Amino acid sequence: MKWRILCGFLLLFTSVFVLADEVELNPDHPQRYTVVRGDTLWGIAERFLRDPWQWPAIWHDNPEIADPHWIYPGDELALSFVDGKPRLQVVQRPDQVRLSPMVRATPQAQAIPTIPMNVIQPFLTQPKVVDEDAMEKAPYVLAIADEHVVGGAGDRVYVRGMEEDNSLGYMIFRPGKPYRDAVSGDILGYEALYVADAQMQTGGETATLQLTKTAREVIIGDRVLPSEQEKVYMRYEPHIPAQSIEGHIISVVDGVSQIGQYAIVVIDRGSVDGIETGHVMEILQSGHIQRDIISRTVGESIVLPREKEGLLMIFRPYERVSFGLILKATRAIHLNDAVKTP
Repeated sequence: MKWRILCGFLLLFTSVFVLADEVELNPDHPQRYTVVRGDTLWGIAERFLRDPWQWPAIWHDNPEIADPHWIYPGDELALSFVDGKPRLQVVQRPDQVRLSPMVRATPQAQAIPTIPMNVIQPFLTQPKVVDEDAMEKAPYVLAIADEHVVGGAGDRVYVRGMEEDNSLGYMIFRPGKPYRDAVSGDILGYEALYVADAQMQTGGETATLQLTKTAREVIIGDRVLPSEQEKVYMRYEPHIPAQSIEGHIISVVDGVSQIGQYAIVVIDRGSVDGIETGHVMEILQSGHIQRDIISRTVGESIVLPREKEGLLMIFRPYERVSFGLILKATRAIHLNDAVKTP
């Protein structure tokens, strides 16, 4: 009897994971779709799938799409089924249409990206988080040449604390607000506001740097770091974390209080918590407290259930915080809303 019960639980456990891996189509999915300029792979996947992060499954082992990242505007996609499983095929490309027997030369269209790269590009090449120790030890702008109060592109600045290195360039940033864990309040890092790019003219204890590009006016006290030579991801594989991860939205770029699609947010979980590039997280509305006016207990309040309100994808994890792009918002998203593994 115990063996039968154990087998039953194993069967149920296995079934749950099989069902979790099954690809479910969007009930309103089209049979065909023509890719247009401005499309993203995520957006196309949303048209066909209930869970867009499963898009690699419908393009898996597809000879017409050897690499799903190479899809171009004008491609016509068709949904079909192989052994009962959905798959997408490129059934026609613009250069496959023969309108006349003459040779046509057209520039190669740019493949559509996974997500809107123009939104996140500045966050891939500029430091956005620094820890307190690095901030305290970083060289700083001591003065601006020619007795200027602020500096702009073309100006020279004097920096104290520089060390000789082989850096091709430097980045000037301004310490911003601390990032705090939404529950414990612990400081996880500090916001680094990008100010300018610079190149060294003369080294030494008090070095001279020339500003080559500025996003903000440089002021005395701004910090200096070597330019980052990081790997910039141009192709993302959206996927859900292998383990359960829960956190909160603790900041939003530009400081708005309500967050919509394609907004960039910071969550209080990072690489030490298992977060990695491409992780898709579900966003949940914080449970509101509702006073129960029917209850016989005077002043009794109930925490309402959390409701789903969107999805975000991590595009740049740091050690203890991560930057994510809101890919879907079904309602207004707010600071301190929860994020978790879907």
